[in-house]
Amino acid sequence: MIPAPKRNRITERLRQLCLALPETTERLSHGAPTFFIRGKRAFLMVLTNHHGDGRFAIWCAAPGGMQKSLVDADPERFFVPPYVGHRGWLGFRLDRELDWTELAGIVEDAYADVAPPKLVESLVTDDLD
Repeated sequence: MIPAPKRNRITERLRQLCLALPETTERLSHGAPTFFIRGKRAFLMVLTNHHGDGRFAIWCAAPGGMQKSLVDADPERFFVPPYVGHRGWLGFRLDRELDWTELAGIVEDAYADVAPPKLVESLVTDDLD
């Protein structure tokens, strides 16, 4: 397990990524920082040693087929999380070397998988400006 100060820095950077997305809020859910769209639909959770699994990771929504593809390609970093894995959610380890560009893409994909189409469109429009 990585030291708490480093976990806190990573969580804070993730928080900035998530809260920069339109109409996103954060609150604890099942004891974990969780990010919601319009306060209702979760798209990402940050978990530390969930039920003693030894991981510092995110669980997040993922587009169809992405979970299997990433877990098959790199099972050291990606995994099928309990409880939500059957819905296609993806687990991503934060206690490995991080590529923040890759992680930002995973966060945006999770958001886009859950957000209403109009919010996703506003994201694309903002990127074009």
